[in-house]
Amino acid sequence: MVSNKVNIFARDAINMSKKAINRLKVVLVEKNISSKWLAEKLDKNEATVSRWCTNDVQPPLTTLVKIAEVLNVSVTELLNDKQR
Repeated sequence: MVSNKVNIFARDAINMSKKAINRLKVVLVEKNISSKWLAEKLDKNEATVSRWCTNDVQPPLTTLVKIAEVLNVSVTELLNDKQR
């Protein structure tokens, strides 16, 4: 019974961590820009940018600011808002 509760907790933790925190993929599509192009502009690995786009991991705040500058958007436009 205890292991069942632990498994449920682990599943919920995984689901919470996969929550879309950034809108990077959406903004790239809106601007018709590829993640490869962004990776080149930021001098980052394409796989890293891809993981940001899928919300597997989040870019550091300093990188998020650079992304906003490169895409000519505000940082807040790159973040999901619960009220949207």
